[in-house]
Amino acid sequence: MTTVLHVINPATGELVEDVKINSEEQIKAAIERGHRSFKQWAKINAHERARLLKKWSDTIQSNKEEIARVMTLESGKPLRESLGEVDYATSYIDWYAEESKRLYGRTIPANTESKRIVVSRQPVGLVAAITPWNFPAAMMTRKAAPALAAGCTFIVKPAEDTPLTTIKLVELAYEAGIPKDVMQCVNGYGSNVGKVFTDSKYIRKITFTGSTPVGKLLIKNSADTIKHISMELGGHAPVIVAEDADLDLAVAQTFASKFRNAGQTCICANRVLVHESIAKEFAEKLTEEVKKLKVGNGLDEETKVGPLINEKGFDKVVSHVEDAIDKGAQVLCGNEYNANREKGYYFVYPTILTNVNTEMKIMQEETFGPIVPITTFSTLEEAVEIANSTQYGLASYFFTNDYRTGTYLYEQLNFGIVSWNDGNPSAANVPFGGMKESGLGREGGMEGIEPYLETKYLSIGGIPTGPY
Repeated sequence: MTTVLHVINPATGELVEDVKINSEEQIKAAIERGHRSFKQWAKINAHERARLLKKWSDTIQSNKEEIARVMTLESGKPLRESLGEVDYATSYIDWYAEESKRLYGRTIPANTESKRIVVSRQPVGLVAAITPWNFPAAMMTRKAAPALAAGCTFIVKPAEDTPLTTIKLVELAYEAGIPKDVMQCVNGYGSNVGKVFTDSKYIRKITFTGSTPVGKLLIKNSADTIKHISMELGGHAPVIVAEDADLDLAVAQTFASKFRNAGQTCICANRVLVHESIAKEFAEKLTEEVKKLKVGNGLDEETKVGPLINEKGFDKVVSHVEDAIDKGAQVLCGNEYNANREKGYYFVYPTILTNVNTEMKIMQEETFGPIVPITTFSTLEEAVEIANSTQYGLASYFFTNDYRTGTYLYEQLNFGIVSWNDGNPSAANVPFGGMKESGLGREGGMEGIEPYLETKYLSIGGIPTGPY
């Protein structure tokens, strides 16, 4: 039986570090510790919790370069992106440090003179998080920060490919003064740890970022113990470029959205729909920019696109490109690879495809790679129909300078995140999440702490109605 996770640098195939897999007994023991520590942590006043969260954020920032380097080594993303992710990660901690002091209750006017009604909020209990490999810092803090701010205890299982960043963040939480049983990290394979989490009577909430099939399984398995659940699942983001769009802006923002982390993000541009009158010019401008991208090791300062995370991800991207070409797509640039299955690295050069249609897999499935499929539309109604045609509803983008077009598209697109003339909608202060099979609940903003809270109301009777 495997006892360690081999953390591999996806840019070289070399071993970064072995991480010990926790046994089922060890995970259950950690869960029990988290459960026992909940009572004490929930009693700590909000201002003290806020102070500890801010200290954690400061400690992370003091170790920013080290964390970023570890992240690049285990995920492959360019170092500049890893540095940016550390800032993004601490922005969630900073935000929820403040939100912890704003968990207000309220009074409700009673239906009789002899009653008073008070509503309060309390933490749900021990929270278990399962986080993805593509943003190992930010996806962890986006869950841990609101949980701790609300008064919950927290246990996290990071992705098998990228556990080192999370391990470091948890160590820094201890250094900042957060008690060890309040925040814990366990390592193992998702199917095994997930089952322990969902079966546990002590875990009151599951929060997960990852694929839709895995999310559905976690939801089903959480039913027996009626756990709270938050799911940020798959996406298949459309980009609509209207006839009146500022082409240079549309190209720049589509470019920024698509190639971040080599296209391995849940909200990156996956389907580009361009009005037929400007499609040729848009494709030419985008191709010109894409050809400037340097593909390589993320530790190289000039690298803009790193490797794909593993062989499975590589095979999916190649299959999508081959399927599209077989069905008539034309390659404007790319369709080149630097992969070595024996050594274990997989680079995909940024690729632009035109003459794409909805029958191709790349228009129906999330690709998770640096591939841009471009198709055309003649009416906005047609564009909306194509955009809404999948089971996903996480993020969408459109470009127009006409307020009427923009208002129409915003109202018609069935996505939790709609971005107008903007390729980077993510931030700690906004409610991030999807519709349809892209998830349940929101992370970020004031909405992001709600899933970690229970609502309780007190009905007080027997209040004197007359003078004493």
